[in-house]
Amino acid sequence: MNMKYEIVIGLETHVELSTESKIFCSCGGHSASNEPNDCVCPACSGMPGMLPVMNKRVVELAVTAGLMLNCNINRYTTFDKKNYYYPDLPCAYQITQLNHPICTDGLVSLKTSQGARDIRIKQIHMEEDAGKLVHGGNYSYVDFNRTSVPLIEIVTQPDFRSAEEVVTYLNKLKAMFRSGGISECEEGAMRCDVNISVRPEGSTEFGVRTEIKNMSSFDAIEKAIQYESQRHIDALEYELEELVQETRRFDDASGKTFAMRNKETEADYRYFPDANLMPIVISDEWLEQIKANKPEEVDEKARLYREAGISDKEIDMLIGNNKISKLLDDVVDAGCNAKDAAAWILTDCAGILRKDGKSLAELEITAEQLSYVIKMVDAGNINRGAGKKILIAVVEQGVDPEAYCKEQGFDAKVDTAMIESVIDKVLDQSAQAVEDFKNGKTKAAQAIFGACMRELKGAGDVAIIKEILDKKLNER
Repeated sequence: MNMKYEIVIGLETHVELSTESKIFCSCGGHSASNEPNDCVCPACSGMPGMLPVMNKRVVELAVTAGLMLNCNINRYTTFDKKNYYYPDLPCAYQITQLNHPICTDGLVSLKTSQGARDIRIKQIHMEEDAGKLVHGGNYSYVDFNRTSVPLIEIVTQPDFRSAEEVVTYLNKLKAMFRSGGISECEEGAMRCDVNISVRPEGSTEFGVRTEIKNMSSFDAIEKAIQYESQRHIDALEYELEELVQETRRFDDASGKTFAMRNKETEADYRYFPDANLMPIVISDEWLEQIKANKPEEVDEKARLYREAGISDKEIDMLIGNNKISKLLDDVVDAGCNAKDAAAWILTDCAGILRKDGKSLAELEITAEQLSYVIKMVDAGNINRGAGKKILIAVVEQGVDPEAYCKEQGFDAKVDTAMIESVIDKVLDQSAQAVEDFKNGKTKAAQAIFGACMRELKGAGDVAIIKEILDKKLNER
């Protein structure tokens, strides 16, 4: 037949919120746990008679996410019970939102190699996470640490037409939520269900829909979409199998999807309002307060960074890490050049951490400490090499940069006479190297320069030292 087909995709993205406690109890968030079941209380483990208490911060983060995705914020929002049995769900129901979700009717704009596309957000709702099953040998174990960890679920309309658009959208969500302090979106903290169907190009009718569940790797999501869409096309084109509405899983090793169960409907879950939780009413005052604390738009921040001369690669690193982006902004507010400050953070600081097997997320330095080092170098009070030494001491040992600078003598104003004295001393001690230089061995000059810098301990302007050394070498 060789008919052309169009892929139709909708996403349900679950994002774990960056809160200090769970959504309905005072237990610490998922990141607070160290051992299985060490972050559990009678409420989140489903003990009889225990009642949920709403975490206000969850509402604020959900509203912030809705504002970032251009949603309508519903002033009246309620919770519902989604009933199903599974061993990691202690109450045999999940508290979620069906009838009155927190946010509706949003929009996200994307740019890909296929052009621009607007993705409509159907809704964002708050809900609690389930626990985790751990399988080993002949036994399965239940870890309830993740039970009741707060989530938002972002449900799109079926507006995606390729795997590239899906991955672009997810990367944009990740950058937004990290930048906004909503979620770190690390492995497992951002999970995606992909609803996919295929139809003849030009058709307005939807095809048979399958759902690929619970994927957290963007690479796996892309491969799953490619495989599943081709499976649908082959079924339509060659009648190799009958397509049915079902839930499937993706196997990373084989690159294939496999049937799990028939797709459930709302009726299967027997939703009904949760009488244990009062409706949440968002007042004008509360909404304005949340809006006032809303972070700068990611696209706008990227534009400002680009105008400051920061490269696109560096911008991606900054936007994807709220802690590092804020550090840069604070250093710039302290009077440093944005492009230079970005280089100090993304090259120098990253290099120091990498040497110890750490990532930028583990960087511990204040804007005051970093701006002091940068300003000292920019003012010519110390050279770049001395600045790097101070930075290493700050990052690795947590020293006060100003005190360390004075202790090491880096901030001493070195006059020309003192530099000449040191160079003369080094030249007198390097007779063979001087002779080698006169005989045309240019590397000898580099060795002498290194000895001078060691003797000066990083003090003095590098350009001046080189100029005086070159002059004295040629005079000998």
